[in-house]
Amino acid sequence: MAISKEKKVALLAELESIVNTSQSIVFLTFDKLNVADTTELRKKFRGQEVGYKVVKKTLLKKALNARAPQGDMPELPGELAIAYGTDLLVPARESYDFQKTHKEQFIIVGGVFDGAYKTKEEMMSIATIPGLQTLRGMFVNLINSPIQRFAVALDQIAKKNA
Repeated sequence: MAISKEKKVALLAELESIVNTSQSIVFLTFDKLNVADTTELRKKFRGQEVGYKVVKKTLLKKALNARAPQGDMPELPGELAIAYGTDLLVPARESYDFQKTHKEQFIIVGGVFDGAYKTKEEMMSIATIPGLQTLRGMFVNLINSPIQRFAVALDQIAKKNA
């Protein structure tokens, strides 16, 4: 069913607002995603402060052209939805987590990350970056490991000399 011109103007204004305030936008296709799964997805996104919206491709392209991200827009097949947020990684990571359990129904097809278009493969690699707390833990472990090995070596030398 066709959308009236007034409704299109309102939707375009809303999309332009989303595009201008979001640090990261993930383009998603969904096929035969049932209501229960969609409700679960929206609830999961809300908990992480990620927005989710089903959009018309032509209106999304117009809204993105106003912001003019760098690079070329990826191909957008099928029905399209966007996941967006002010955090750079969370929309992609949450979309990827949901995609793991709904492989055929929910697919990441690209996105806008930090002002540049990204392909499906680039968005998938961004989605697999661990969270900030995990990265901090990995960094501390990396720093702690040589110190720990040095302490063990000193302990072994002390036992040998004693």
